[in-house]
Amino acid sequence: MSTATVTAKGQLTLPKSIRDALGLSAGDKVNFVLMKDGNYAILPASHSVKTLEGFFYKPGRKPVSLDDMDKAIAAGPLARNGS
Repeated sequence: MSTATVTAKGQLTLPKSIRDALGLSAGDKVNFVLMKDGNYAILPASHSVKTLEGFFYKPGRKPVSLDDMDKAIAAGPLARNGS
C-alpha cells in the first residue's frame, strides 16, 4: 500500500508507483470520484468517460448503454423533451 501526507496547504504528492500506474506526468490533472461506499477513486482527468463505467449506481434505476446515450445525443434536445 502506498501512502501520501497532506501538507498544511492541503497538498499531497502521489507516490511514483501510483503516478506510473495512472499514467500521470507533471501538470496532469486528476479527478476525485466519490464511490457508493463512501471512498474516493482517483482518475486521470484525461481518461475517457468509459473508465467510469460501474462507478455510479442508483438503486432501482436501469443502466443506460453507451449506444442509447449516443442515440439520445444524436437526436438532440428537442427529441428528448417532446418539442
